[in-house]
Amino acid sequence: MATEATVFDCELRKRAGTGGSRAVRRDGWVPAVLYGGGEGPANIKLRYNQVLKAYQTGRLIDVLSKISVDGKEQQVIGKEIQVDPVKDLPMHVDMMRVDARTRVTVAVPVHFVGDETSPGLKSGGTLNVVRHEIEVEAPATEIPEFFEVDLAAAEIGDVIHVSTVSLPKGVELTITDRDFTIATIIAPRAVTAADDEDETPDTQVTEGPAGAEIEGDEE
Repeated sequence: MATEATVFDCELRKRAGTGGSRAVRRDGWVPAVLYGGGEGPANIKLRYNQVLKAYQTGRLIDVLSKISVDGKEQQVIGKEIQVDPVKDLPMHVDMMRVDARTRVTVAVPVHFVGDETSPGLKSGGTLNVVRHEIEVEAPATEIPEFFEVDLAAAEIGDVIHVSTVSLPKGVELTITDRDFTIATIIAPRAVTAADDEDETPDTQVTEGPAGAEIEGDEE
């Protein structure tokens, strides 16, 4: 079940530039730019507390949202965010107008399930995640919230490829020239080290007549 779209309170900004942005932040807003949808760019501002919550919960970038201006709603997608490098707080947002005809390139998170029954993980193996997100092209109004990968039957040594992921209708991978790896189940380090020792030949080094070293089996 899809999560209900976040609705941001929005107003037009009267002043652009650094000074205007500072004034907006002092008043409890986040400066933003709205573009796309066949219209020109517009300088807007969004409620700071709403942007912060969406940012901290991963519901801001590459996620379908709405902005409300004078009671009218417009579908948008957050595309870029500038954050304070010290405080990690949102400073500026770029938002794109979208509708049902708009296709966008987004990174969709991968969720792993079934780890409690995976034979490989239950026997001490480790899930090695190669990709936490998968980039796809999708209809802007039907972006998957996440992709689910089932580990219930995964054994040690298994490699999980993107071909195991079920893509909704209209959603396409941006990488199509290979079946890339999402994750692997790797053996415990102790087991790997023991296997390496078993493969080491049992040899002894002895000194030959002219000081040369000769490698041979121990008698």
